Amino acid sequence: MNTQNAEFLKKSLLNLGFGDKLNAELDKEMAAKTPEFKLGLQHEFNQKTVDYTLHFKAGDSQDMYFFNKYDATINHKHDPAKNIDQTFFINKGSGITAKEAFNLMEGRAVHKQLYNLEGQKYQAWLTLDDKNLTENGNKKIKHYHENYGYDLEKTIAGKGIKELDDPKTKEELLYSLKKGNAQQISIGGEDGEKKYFIAANPQFKTVDLYDHQMKKIKREELLHTDQKPARSLKQREQQKEDAPAKKQSRKRKLTA
Repeated sequence: MNTQNAEFLKKSLLNLGFGDKLNAELDKEMAAKTPEFKLGLQHEFNQKTVDYTLHFKAGDSQDMYFFNKYDATINHKHDPAKNIDQTFFINKGSGITAKEAFNLMEGRAVHKQLYNLEGQKYQAWLTLDDKNLTENGNKKIKHYHENYGYDLEKTIAGKGIKELDDPKTKEELLYSLKKGNAQQISIGGEDGEKKYFIAANPQFKTVDLYDHQMKKIKREELLHTDQKPARSLKQREQQKEDAPAKKQSRKRKLTA
């Protein structure tokens, strides 16, 4: 068995979010020089189970093995017909991680560093295209490159999101959203603090807004217009004192 090749594959599995549970099976299949084999495992995200089938294939000399792709299935508890399937391809040990695959299949966008045919790095947002499928039924991946003009940080700036006030929590929020997660935020306003979930939406250069049960809120204008900062107790008391005077002044104008 090529131990250097085995270590590279194990490191790839770790980086892609599959952990080290498959290492023993991987060693066994490689030692047996199995020309082609599959390994399976299951993860749970947001109380949903995802089955993964990882595909390995030996090179021409059968001394080197390659991890080329994996199949992912989000299981529907009560109706298997509603299961969601997608195949993700791996290039030299890098690609869509297990959690990113789940987020993409759930309909959210993921920000990735990719390589073009010349090996040059570039950044892009990725989403799955429900309307365009490959011959085997796989959803094609849409790319929104940097020149598309979607700036997540600018999109959520000035919306009253409290997590943006602290540099550390801001960095954590942006990182999570770029991984394709729906992240909880707090928005301050005149009626007090409210909590929502948001997810990046590069196609429409905005963010999707959800309630605490992850139901999409149609009133996206909550994040399209700047939120007014919460008034202090002193400001509210002053407004109450000024209100009768303003009302009386208006009454005089009407009777004049």
